[in-house]
Amino acid sequence: MINWLHVNWLSALLRLGDLVCDKMGWRRYFGFVLLVWFQRLQHVRPSDQPCSAPELNGGYLVPEQSSYDHKTTLYYGCDNGRKPAVEGWWATSTCLDGIWSPKPQCIDETACIEPHIPNVKETTSGWYNNKYKKRIECLDGYDLKGNAATTTCTNGTWSPVLVCEKNINSCEEPPQIPHAVIIHRGYQEIFPDSTELEYECEDGYSVDAANSKESLYCISGNWIPSPPCLWGRAGGGRGTSTGTETQPEGHTTSDDRGTRAVVRVTNCAERPTVANGDVVEIGEMFLKYQCNNYYKLVGPEKVVCYSNGLWSEVPTCKANFCSVDTDRDPKFISDGVKFVGNGEKLRLECEETGIFVQYSDGVCTDGRIEFSACCNRLQLRTGVC
Repeated sequence: MINWLHVNWLSALLRLGDLVCDKMGWRRYFGFVLLVWFQRLQHVRPSDQPCSAPELNGGYLVPEQSSYDHKTTLYYGCDNGRKPAVEGWWATSTCLDGIWSPKPQCIDETACIEPHIPNVKETTSGWYNNKYKKRIECLDGYDLKGNAATTTCTNGTWSPVLVCEKNINSCEEPPQIPHAVIIHRGYQEIFPDSTELEYECEDGYSVDAANSKESLYCISGNWIPSPPCLWGRAGGGRGTSTGTETQPEGHTTSDDRGTRAVVRVTNCAERPTVANGDVVEIGEMFLKYQCNNYYKLVGPEKVVCYSNGLWSEVPTCKANFCSVDTDRDPKFISDGVKFVGNGEKLRLECEETGIFVQYSDGVCTDGRIEFSACCNRLQLRTGVC
């Protein structure tokens, strides 16, 4: 904001410069100096300003004064039926260059402040009225525990209490690579599945003759081992080497048959076929499989390609359902084959007749289903049958 007292004073100086400097021939230089000084003056802002007493509806200040010095901290409480807009039944606020931080505020005791949930994408410092519903979204690599995605402010408390927990397929901090640093990504405790991290070797080190950069991948909760940074490396492809031997481009891993490289999926032959399943994602370094309805994945959901042209362990899709052929079971009215998932219930209409239509209930357990006697709906609902 321009101080008009300074402007008037500057105008007077310029007029004085007109009178004094015209005869001396340096008027333009005097005006330039004043112009530079005025521009700098506009950017000068006062510091260490005191604060006026804050307006606090429904509460009281301690100590209560008309003004407070810079960096003074005051305490406040709220009247019955109200509470501070922060955690606790009392709160503080500090004067910083004429502004209170945070601003003292009393809210209804049924309102809720921002819920403290670790590992969520967005957090604020506001508050919410009673009955407000808030949707929570976890950081990448975390999932909400349970099925609830919203929490409701109920008489000053959030319910249900939501938790963001680590996804089973996420990876923790990657293993340290000697003589290298991760680039283009800051430190994180958790990395989501399929994360690619690029690393670069320090000067004098490289993963092969031409490259000092490589990548490592998080796949199904594990980091695929990466080529090391070696001093004065010469010739060959990427991967570890012994003497003049080199391994094909890719990452290395070990099993009981020795060391082999994990390479891009394009280096392997035709994709493995999984009965009752299919590839749902093709990454640079992996294939991701998913089973059809009523089938359960057994084994790793992701498959990688090795330098010898073979695929890693391929999952299978195990039947996870029960089936009933009503055309062959005389107990039921003929209606074809019925399917039900493991742990689910199935109700079928019986051939047996009575005053009311008769039904039989069954629960699928590990591929087998056993049915109750034929009863009417009321008997089944009350457990009499």
